[in-house]
Amino acid sequence: MSGARSTKRILKSTVAAAAAGAVAFAPLAPLAQESGAALDPVTIRVGANDAFTRVEFAGVIGARSQVRREGRDVVVRIGTTAAPDVSRLRVDPPPGVERVETRAVRGGTELVLTLAEGAGIRNGVADGAVWLNLYAQAPAAPAGAASAVTVPVISRATPDKVTLEFRWDQPVGAAVFRRGEAVWVVFDHAARLDLAGADALGPASSAHWSGGPGHVALRIAAPVGLAVSAEARGPVWSVTIGGPATAVEGVVIERDEGGKPALVARMAGATKAVWLTDPLAGDRFAAVTALAPGKGFGDRRRTVDMALLPTAQGLAVETPVPDLSIRAEGDLVTLERPGGLILSPPSAALESASAGPGAPRKARHAGLILPEWADAGHAGFAARHRELQDAAAEEAVAAGEDPRAPVEARLALARFLAGSGLGYEAVGVLNAIVAQAPGMTGEPELRGLRGAARASIGRFDEAQADFASAAVAGDPAVAVWRGYIAARQGDWTGARQAFGAGARVVDDFPSVWRARFGAAHAEAALESGDFPAARALLAYAFSQDVPAAEQLAARLVQARLFEKEGVMDRALAVYTAVGRAPLEKVAVPARLGVVRLSLGKGTMKPDAAAKELEALRWRWRGDAVELAVIRELGRLYLSQGLYREALTALKGAGWRLSRLPAATELSADLSAAFRMLFLEGGADGLQPVQALGLFYDFRDLTPIGADGDEMVRRLARRLVDVDLLDQAAELLKHQVDERLEGVARAQVATDLARVYLMDRQPEAALQAIWSSRTTLLPSALNAERRALEARALAGLGRYDHALELLGADASPEARDVRAEVYWKQEKWGEAAALYEARLGERHASPGALSPDEEARLIRAGVGYSLAGDAGALARLSARYRPFVDGARSKTALSIALAGMDGAGSPTDFAALTVSADTFAGWVREMKDELRRKTGGDRPAAPARPQAPAAAAPAARPAA
Repeated sequence: MSGARSTKRILKSTVAAAAAGAVAFAPLAPLAQESGAALDPVTIRVGANDAFTRVEFAGVIGARSQVRREGRDVVVRIGTTAAPDVSRLRVDPPPGVERVETRAVRGGTELVLTLAEGAGIRNGVADGAVWLNLYAQAPAAPAGAASAVTVPVISRATPDKVTLEFRWDQPVGAAVFRRGEAVWVVFDHAARLDLAGADALGPASSAHWSGGPGHVALRIAAPVGLAVSAEARGPVWSVTIGGPATAVEGVVIERDEGGKPALVARMAGATKAVWLTDPLAGDRFAAVTALAPGKGFGDRRRTVDMALLPTAQGLAVETPVPDLSIRAEGDLVTLERPGGLILSPPSAALESASAGPGAPRKARHAGLILPEWADAGHAGFAARHRELQDAAAEEAVAAGEDPRAPVEARLALARFLAGSGLGYEAVGVLNAIVAQAPGMTGEPELRGLRGAARASIGRFDEAQADFASAAVAGDPAVAVWRGYIAARQGDWTGARQAFGAGARVVDDFPSVWRARFGAAHAEAALESGDFPAARALLAYAFSQDVPAAEQLAARLVQARLFEKEGVMDRALAVYTAVGRAPLEKVAVPARLGVVRLSLGKGTMKPDAAAKELEALRWRWRGDAVELAVIRELGRLYLSQGLYREALTALKGAGWRLSRLPAATELSADLSAAFRMLFLEGGADGLQPVQALGLFYDFRDLTPIGADGDEMVRRLARRLVDVDLLDQAAELLKHQVDERLEGVARAQVATDLARVYLMDRQPEAALQAIWSSRTTLLPSALNAERRALEARALAGLGRYDHALELLGADASPEARDVRAEVYWKQEKWGEAAALYEARLGERHASPGALSPDEEARLIRAGVGYSLAGDAGALARLSARYRPFVDGARSKTALSIALAGMDGAGSPTDFAALTVSADTFAGWVREMKDELRRKTGGDRPAAPARPQAPAAAAPAARPAA
């Protein structure tokens, strides 16, 4: 290939990169041409100029290469196990690249380029090739950013969520949205983003920013499926990736009111449209920024000309056409083309179509179910259903694949089904409409009617998705359904707000739903502490002409109201009556109320209550009723000291119910039970092995932070007390290796080294000390670690190294280790002096010697004798002879103080060192030290806390 031809080819594929980074490239001269013809599966092309080196991966397989950054390594994954020839790159790496290597991975080959310190890289896709631009020095900041302000970016991350704070010094407009596997944050002011405080990204993997005239954009690589939200506090914008999804609203998109083929987005505070180029895909899209407060577009809408992406803030527009115009003017954003957009309103055909005479008419509100929809006429339900179904089938067949065909007959059938309480069937009809005419997803009636049908059958998450559409954002009937869903999920504040917003249309619903909405609203008022409102709403529910079975849910709320007001006998009577009903959805929460009140009054024994709750736990599952039963059962087991059963019951909800608001309270109960057992002394009554087994079975409940670490240390101390040293070491080692950093890690590693030394494992103790070294440790901890390290070295026979490590340390621990070393080196005089010094003025105090004091005294006497220091031995004997008669080792102590002359034989004298082993005394001291550190010398908390059963929250009626 000639140099000119190579230059043209490479320059052609730099268009996207130049547009994104505003970089002007000098003509590229060929640097190397790797093997491979243009038709090969993988073709590697290399070119260079004074600014950078470009490496392109082309071909059928090469163009699908994937690029990722791992520290200083740039990894290009090529989807073939046949490694390409990169020998020239290896022999002569481009400037800024230290080395190039290939490695085989499952299903492909990875090319790894290790960058030099300070080198930079950009990458992207263009003209059917993946390209890398390699810079010997990191490329300059994007044009226009040099003179702009610097905005600090601070991150707060957990494993499943990260929040980025952009600390502007003035209010700015923003757009935040997801595009594929990346989240984009765009601001309408030029700036430099300082990402030094945003190293921790939690579930996200990387963040890169670019700027241009009047804007700055940050691209964050984050897995698909993570929710995105944005909010502003003054000039500071916070963007959260991960955590629970939040419904967004505030942006409404409609046709232009003047009749032009254009779309107009109503977005308060819109500032400007910023056109961007994706560095990976190479395509062009626009972000429309808006000032705070936060507002987004919760739907996804696509036309022939463009696609509107869901956003957490502002607008995001993808388009395949080059002439799409986006104008932000005040609170309106206009999207149009010179020849007009290609639009087909979903409801255009509905206006000219008819479902036939007598068909259920359209309600005036999208989420409203009219009482007349259930009217079956004189012929009865079956005939009415057959008539509407036949008309809908004929319409569907006639429509074929035409998305503009009328849908009125099918909507009439869906209205009849929803009004007759056949929610599943109504959802099926509406889904079939959407499958045939996708544009109908923007039709308010379809969204509202399908959301109502889904809510009526308990599919609350799906219903919320329908109600989150901008098409029904302000519909009062939809607000009623939102209140009903919030009440069913235990969100009492949200329920009251939503019911208030839709109160004016509640009376338009059928009587059955008026009763259900009244009971749900009453429950929300009750749980919010508004008893008068709860009574009034219950009276409204009871006033509806509905079957007795429908009023039982309201009776449950009434019983809870009596209970809250302290009228326990009336509450128990209502619970008992409702509990006899042959309807599980009301009988189960009623029976739970009976058990709770009976326990509080003392008329039911705990074992009988536990048996009843275990049965209720399996009678009704999947909502807050099950959570309430589980919480009550867990408290009951804890009060009886059945800790394993309690934790098992509390964990029984699992992931199925984790999205319910009440699951937070259950999680708090579980955490409190675990804390009570392993932090507050509740499990101290169990045998250490039992406590260890219980901890291991539920160790995933160990809290993050100091409390969790304290739990482990307490349990380890109990294991040490009964000489289960291997198990204690395993617990502490997990803390050191997996959970802790810095000073906390060094502290626990010190305890781990102490346990290893008790177990006569000096090498493992050394490893624990050395692997946890860090700077700025407290002086006392440093001295403690130094003494333990020296003891471990002595245990390995490295006596001189141990003495060198101790240096001039005169602490009691250091003197004990130094004495042990001298003794093992047979430096009898120095060892004896240290043992005597450790006794201090003990000879002046009456009372029997402790085992440790006897051991030191025996070693001091033997040492002076072996060293031939008769004067020191005489002094020692004179001081401590009175203690011989009361000593535990009377004979050994007598011989040691008498010296060699008093020994029966040299063998008897040498045997004294066995009875004077100071290791056992050191182990006792270490156990006492661990007990002191972990609070083992303090009284334990009560092992069986008694939680008042009547204080537990009542279960709400099931949907």
